[in-house]
Amino acid sequence: MSHDIVAPVARLDGVSKTYSVETVGIAAVRDVSLSIPANRFSVIVGPSGSGKTTLLNLIGCIDAPTSGAVEILGQRVADLRDDALSDFRARHIGFVFQSFNLIPVLTAFENVEYPLLRLGLPPARRRDRALSMLEAVGLADRADARPNQLSGGQKQRVAIARALVKSPALVLADEPTANLDSQTGATIIALMRSMQAMSRTTFVISTHDSQMMSHADQTFHVRDGVLLP
Repeated sequence: MSHDIVAPVARLDGVSKTYSVETVGIAAVRDVSLSIPANRFSVIVGPSGSGKTTLLNLIGCIDAPTSGAVEILGQRVADLRDDALSDFRARHIGFVFQSFNLIPVLTAFENVEYPLLRLGLPPARRRDRALSMLEAVGLADRADARPNQLSGGQKQRVAIARALVKSPALVLADEPTANLDSQTGATIIALMRSMQAMSRTTFVISTHDSQMMSHADQTFHVRDGVLLP
C-alpha cells in the first residue's frame, strides 16, 4: 500500500468521547475536529488528563466516539464491525506505548516478529523483516535478549521496530519518552524522527515532552478535552 496519500490519514469531525464512571458522565474529548496529513510527524500536546490519550485511542480505532465521525485512511471507522476493525488496525496502524508493552517471555526478535504472524507472512519473510527492523533501530546484536535484559531505551527501540515492521500507514505513540531519562528520551525522539522519514509513514504522538514538540511538523494543543485554536 502506498503511503503517498494526498488525503488526510486521519480526520475527526465533531468528535466527543464521554466515559461513564459510577453513573456520572466524564467528557474526555469535546467536539474535536482535526485533520492529520500523511507522511508527517504530528504531536498532540497537553497536560495530564487533557484528553490527548483519548484522542490517540480514537485515531487508533481502540476507542469509539460517543458522537461525531472518525475516518482513518479514508475509512469511516463506524462502518466496520469488530472483526473488520481489528483486522484494519492490525494491517494499517502501529502502536508505541509509554510502558513499552513488550511480551516478557519473547525475545526482542520475537516481539518485533509478532505483528507479522497476524498478517500471515511466511517465516523467511518474517525473519528478514524483523531482523532488518532491529538493525534499523540499532539493536541487531540484542535480537535474542528478553525485555528484562534490556534498558528502558532499548525496550522503546524494540517497541518502535515492532510498530514499524508491518509497514503501517500510521504509527501512534502515547507518551513514548515518559519513562525515560531526558538524554535517552532525546535519542528515542531522534530515532522516531529518522524512522518516520525513512519509512515515509505518518507518526502521531501524544506528549508533554518539550523536546518532542521542537521536532514536530504539526502540533495540536489540547486542554480539558478541547482542541485549542
